Amino acid sequence: VKAVVNWPQPTSVTEVRSFLGLAGYYRRFVECFSTIAAPLTRLTRKGIKFEWSDECEKSFNELKTRLTTAPVLTLPDDGGNFVIYSDASQQGLRCVLMQHGRVIAYASRQLKKHEMNYPVHDLELAAVVFALKIWRHYLYGATCQIFTDHKSLKYLFTQKELNLRQSR
Repeated sequence: VKAVVNWPQPTSVTEVRSFLGLAGYYRRFVECFSTIAAPLTRLTRKGIKFEWSDECEKSFNELKTRLTTAPVLTLPDDGGNFVIYSDASQQGLRCVLMQHGRVIAYASRQLKKHEMNYPVHDLELAAVVFALKIWRHYLYGATCQIFTDHKSLKYLFTQKELNLRQSR
């Protein structure tokens, strides 16, 4: 904890990558990690000049705060009955795994370049698939409910034909 609190402001891309590497290891304990880390992640892209902005400073300090305060997560029990809440936006995919009303884990990621062109219903489906893949070790053989804020996914199973992206 002390190392994170005293971590100096990065002055190069290498130092940003180092901090994001440490923070990324604990990403499942930080809600909306990818959204918070987005300004820092942008600095690590090829062809981007390193310019530390107020947005980067805010992101850096927010991650330090979230990494050093205790999250309220619980360990899953063998009873199954998991609940997943998923959401997608033009910034990324987010989901929460819960059991008995308590948070087990968070997951989030930024959209890939090709995903930015997806229609909304495909992004919402991608968020569900992302959650199922990342937590498959918890969910295998267990009952699970999935909640999303996009009603059109309800009709996915009654469609006569799925497009290639949806069928994958």
